[in-house]
Amino acid sequence: MKVQEFLQRHRVPFDVLTHRATYDAQHMAEEIDVSGYEVAKTVLLRAEDQTYFVAVLPATLHIDLERAGRAAGGKRVVLATEIEMAERFPDSEMGALPPFGSQHGMMTLVDERLSNKKEIVFEGDSHEESIRIDFKEFCALEQPVLASFAVP
Repeated sequence: MKVQEFLQRHRVPFDVLTHRATYDAQHMAEEIDVSGYEVAKTVLLRAEDQTYFVAVLPATLHIDLERAGRAAGGKRVVLATEIEMAERFPDSEMGALPPFGSQHGMMTLVDERLSNKKEIVFEGDSHEESIRIDFKEFCALEQPVLASFAVP
């Protein structure tokens, strides 16, 4: 699934922001001159039952694995490896992780701190591409589970 094609197919308005390659959400925020609070970073998690899901949170915060596991149904979770990311997101550049778990048969968990944002920006299919989208449009399309799992 290519992110831009997916959004176009569903007639969801978005902006593409191209920039120099960045390999984490905070540097991406700096590169495109957007507050880290508006940048949604995506993390792939693996549960103890070997199911995967994506967690989306503000770039300025860190994921609390215990809270994320509880939000995902009381599972113990760990960060997935880069190899696991590449296997589950084959259309994206190695390490680039768009926030659309549903397109890969996974649940998408979004930290509720993002819900007070009008728009969010996230990494597209490569480290040189970011996508800006209305948060409500994102939720209508992705149907994520909203929960509190991010910490300073």
